[in-house]
Amino acid sequence: MGSEGRSIARKPRFLCLHGFRTSGEIMKIQLHKWPKSVIDRLDLVFLDAPFPCQGKSDVEGIFDPPYYEWFQFNKEFTEYTNFEKCLEYLEDRMIKLGPFDGLIGFSQGAILSGGLPGLQAKVRQY
Repeated sequence: MGSEGRSIARKPRFLCLHGFRTSGEIMKIQLHKWPKSVIDRLDLVFLDAPFPCQGKSDVEGIFDPPYYEWFQFNKEFTEYTNFEKCLEYLEDRMIKLGPFDGLIGFSQGAILSGGLPGLQAKVRQY
């Protein structure tokens, strides 16, 4: 059988969103603790959040800076700053770097990874 009709298989592409006051590079190091057999089957894209760290990072002394955060919040988690700007940044990056088959997130990045599909579904209803 010839090569006609065959498509080139591609690895599933995932956008990786790091935790609060860390970075894409730190998340890359963390994920490379996964089995090589898993990592080799994925196309992982690591972003840095759009905002430089505005306080002390819990990973200082463990991982080198710079550190970033996706958005800011108060102690009670009742007020959020820069959340809309964060979503605009992610939308831009997803358009420019995608398409993506899924999201992988840790900590603050996991909040976004869990919420983005719901926000996308909400937007499509209008």
